[in-house]
Amino acid sequence: MKKLAAFIALSATLATSAWAADKTVTLSVPGMTCAACPITVKTALNKVDGVSQVDVSYPDREAVVTFDDNRTSVGALTEATANAGYPSTPTSSEADRE
Repeated sequence: MKKLAAFIALSATLATSAWAADKTVTLSVPGMTCAACPITVKTALNKVDGVSQVDVSYPDREAVVTFDDNRTSVGALTEATANAGYPSTPTSSEADRE
């Protein structure tokens, strides 16, 4: 019986993980005014639970963020940049291209 309960718990965990989907969003971050700003933006975004990759471009004034949409949202990402002093807005996402 214990083995069955353990199997069911493990199956439920794996099934939930299978539904998790990584999404990618591009955030416009116009407030970056120097080459050091992307470090702050990247640090803030990496602290958000569910973020797996962040690429920040100072010349383009944007951040491309890959995240687990079951653990966070675009709203949480923009909130993180705003709290770091760099308000951002989404410019594109995978959902826009589907």
